[in-house]
Amino acid sequence: MRQHANLKNENGRKVLVTGGAGFIGSNYVHYHHEKYPNDRIYVLDKLTYAGNLNNIKSLLDVNEVVFVEGDIADLKFVNGLFKREMFDVVINFAAETHVDRSIIDPHIFVQTNVIGTHNLLLASRDNAVKRYHQISTDEVYGDLGSGSKDYFTESTPINPNCPYAASKAGADLLVMSYFETYGMPVTISRCSNNYGPYQFPEKLIPFFFNLAQQGRPLPIYGDGQNVRDWLYVVDHCRAIDMIVQSGKYGEIYNIGGHNEFTNLEITRCILRFLGKSEDLITFVEDRRAHDRRYAMDPSKIERELGWAPSVTFEEGIKKTFEWYGQNSAWVSDIVGRLEIPQFKVWSKTPQATTR
Repeated sequence: MRQHANLKNENGRKVLVTGGAGFIGSNYVHYHHEKYPNDRIYVLDKLTYAGNLNNIKSLLDVNEVVFVEGDIADLKFVNGLFKREMFDVVINFAAETHVDRSIIDPHIFVQTNVIGTHNLLLASRDNAVKRYHQISTDEVYGDLGSGSKDYFTESTPINPNCPYAASKAGADLLVMSYFETYGMPVTISRCSNNYGPYQFPEKLIPFFFNLAQQGRPLPIYGDGQNVRDWLYVVDHCRAIDMIVQSGKYGEIYNIGGHNEFTNLEITRCILRFLGKSEDLITFVEDRRAHDRRYAMDPSKIERELGWAPSVTFEEGIKKTFEWYGQNSAWVSDIVGRLEIPQFKVWSKTPQATTR
């Protein structure tokens, strides 16, 4: 555990951010610290392959956050930490999130995403945490399908199609059960695809950006027509903050940017920015249980909390590309941990899809 030297706490809170060395978690830590300088922020992270202390290095170097290395799936460890620190707020970003990895090895997803979440709920209940917020995903809703004009709302039944999404859905059900059974002050947010600084380069945008820079083939699943709704990560952080401050206990809030693009459109955007040829595009065998379209209706959070995206996709993607270009040392360090998977059925023409 890294000790804190100069944290202010005049009327501030003790805030635990789990998974705070990952992509969205670290962006939130920076956001929260800037907005609430009197809060004590504790970052708990297991530092798996996707956790990176360089994401919060600027805050660690000046002792502006406390870092604790540990596993939320270890109940004894979690209980000890909560009893020692007595947190006011818990925001749970900690999760295994990569769909491909969940297909290969689903066990760790159940351990972290389900058991780990339950451990945090137990400790939060037993130590009178004032607000527990769960970071979820649009993937728990399942697949809107090709040609659909519908959107996921908070009342859409959950219907996950891969082990990752199922583990997150299970965690959400546990969170809501603690509200209904114990009256715990919980909230859940489900967000569309994020992009921005510090994203681990196994996800689409940084993965393809890195490959394209090197002139390597970009392996697009199936026909490349799978649609996702994209949101700049700082806008996600703003939404989380609003929910933690003012969200109604026991409520779920969808967060989305109304920026729907196919994977092929995103790929072409990257190639245009880098001045690379579309000849790098290569279609590969589609992923199992590959949902065709996700799209969120964020009307509830807009109406009840006044949130709306502040960064357009054009602005956000330019900022993102420039950040990766200006932080080559960060990219080089983390790419060294990345194992590029082996893809099947390489081709220059789209592959047939099953969904």
